[in-house]
Parts: sequence; C-alpha cells; structure tokens
Amino acid sequence: MTIENAATSKPPILSYIKDLPNICSLSGLGCSLLAIYFLIIGLYPAAMIGMIWAVGFDWADGLIARKMKGRTGDDRAFGGTLDLLIDIVSYGVTPAILILSYADFSAAFLPVVFVTLVFGAIRLSYFSTFGLSGDAKYTGLAIDNNSIILVFIMMFAGYFERPVFAIILAVCGLCLAGLNVSQIRTPKLSGNPVNVVILAVYTLVVTMFYSWSLLQG
Repeated sequence: MTIENAATSKPPILSYIKDLPNICSLSGLGCSLLAIYFLIIGLYPAAMIGMIWAVGFDWADGLIARKMKGRTGDDRAFGGTLDLLIDIVSYGVTPAILILSYADFSAAFLPVVFVTLVFGAIRLSYFSTFGLSGDAKYTGLAIDNNSIILVFIMMFAGYFERPVFAIILAVCGLCLAGLNVSQIRTPKLSGNPVNVVILAVYTLVVTMFYSWSLLQG
C-alpha cells in the first residue's frame, strides 16, 4: 500500500515542461537541433546562430532557476538532469557535427570527433558527480565554452581554404576537449548576472555578424 501511494504521488512526467527554467533549457535544445540541421545542409552562418543561442538559453535557465521561489528539491533535481542531457547534445554532439560537416563528413575526422565526444561525456559526468570545487570553481574548462569559442573561430573560415580550415577546426576541437578534462580551475561564468549580460551582448553581435553573412550569401 505504501509503495502504491508513493507511486501515485509522483507528478506526471510532462508536468515539468511548464517549469520556466525547463522551458529555457528546452528552447536551447531547439536551437541546437536547428544548428545540427543547418550544419548538415551546409548553412554555417545559420548554424552558428543556433549554437550561440543554445548557450544563451542554457545560461538563462540557471539564472532564472536561482531567482525563482517555491521550487522543490525534485524540481531542482529534474532540471539539473535535463540540463546535463541537453548539454551532451548542445556542447558534445553539435560541435562534433560541425567538425565533420566542415570536413565534408570525411571518415578521417571520425577519430577526432570520437575523442571530443568521449572527453565531453566524461567532463559532464565528472561535474555531475563532484560539482564545483571548494573554491566554487570548475575543474577543467566548462563545456559550454566550447561552443562560444568555436562560434568565434568560425568567423575566420573565409580566410582559409576549406580543407585547411577543417583541420584547424579539428585541432581546436581537440584542444578544447583536452581543456575540458584538464585539472585547470576556471570560474563559473554562468552564475554571475554580469557575465550573462556580457554573453547576451556577444550573442547579439554574433547573430548580427552571421545574419549579415546570410544576406551576403
């Protein structure tokens, strides 16, 4: 009887969709989906806009969650797990597809992409297990920085031949993956409202830059 009562007291799965931080998280997932789609068809400016907006929504959901009152422990646990799963897509799978797409899906780049995915999954699992260090810093580079940096690097794609820039992207991806699992200590940028504003400005600048590229194309 106790087990049945515990089972019936659980909230419906879809009830968590109405939680505002989760709406933000899922909006970021939608942006990542659009980015993946545009990467597959080779529309890179649109893909970069999707990638940077995914980061924006990711940072916003944490800020909103901390400002909201009345959220239960279950709400926070569900939101944290949802964030982790979406991060795998936004900061693991999407950058991997970026590298593969720009390399025309050459099999030679699969080992590079595999390493970035493995290190990304390990990075996220490590943070999920141990969280921030005692001085409120990350161990290793937070994986959301990968997308922020790659979106910036893609601004210089036009200055190189495509095969050369594909190698540059692959090297950058490997370097970022190495930093993700390194022992360096980095601050939690997304937890500071000032940094969120800076990211918002950066997102708007990136959006305008790539929107202009789309118009020129």
